[in-house]
Amino acid sequence: MGGDETVLGVVIAVVGGICSVLVARISTPRERPAPVVPTAGDSAGELPPPGLQVSPEIWDYVSGRFATLEAKVDNLTVIVETKKAEVSALERLLRQAMRIIRRANRRLVAAHEQPEEVPRELVPYSIE
Repeated sequence: MGGDETVLGVVIAVVGGICSVLVARISTPRERPAPVVPTAGDSAGELPPPGLQVSPEIWDYVSGRFATLEAKVDNLTVIVETKKAEVSALERLLRQAMRIIRRANRRLVAAHEQPEEVPRELVPYSIE
């Protein structure tokens, strides 16, 4: 059981690390050049449109990276949800095994027999 929790913790830590790096890169302010003030002699006299302008090559590259990261996060989410369901099912089975052992030991004690030792691994799943 401890191994599954460790794997889940590592997966969550990796996803959190990736997300924090992405957020830090996106939210870090960039130095912007001072706006060009048109002079009377400028023939164009227009400022570039407001907002961030990125070359199509850079945009394609970044978009591809984000799509890849989103696919990986989706895949990790599916894996984590699957493992959580498996862990829940296993814990349910272990609790059921513990109930069966306790019931059998009560019957052995009632028949004046020596009860079986409860495996240490099952003790945390005891409901008694």
